[in-house]
Amino acid sequence: MAIAYYGYPKCGTCRKAKKWLENKGLEFEDNNIVEHPPTKEELQQMIEKSGLDIKKFFNVSGMKYRELNLKDKLPDMTDEEKIELLATDGMLIKRPIVTDGSKVTVGFKEEQFEEVWGA
Repeated sequence: MAIAYYGYPKCGTCRKAKKWLENKGLEFEDNNIVEHPPTKEELQQMIEKSGLDIKKFFNVSGMKYRELNLKDKLPDMTDEEKIELLATDGMLIKRPIVTDGSKVTVGFKEEQFEEVWGA
């Protein structure tokens, strides 16, 4: 599978991650996470492959997260409900997400990108 990149064009961190991928000469499918958020199925797979807790997929510093008071609601939600909620709104998802179907990174830390996506 080719690399899929989910980011938000106005997000500075996303722009840095995208530039990093481009500078490494990696080809990737560019997805606007707001216009085309990952589906429930895609999120489920990403969460499983990443080995991360579902909470790591939430944009906890985002306005939408605060508006919905998710800090208090998430502990009482099932994983299924959390994934369904993430799939409804790309602004709830921590970004960028980069995946090739077997590896997944959430957010952008250059060291992590070098380790996972470095050629």
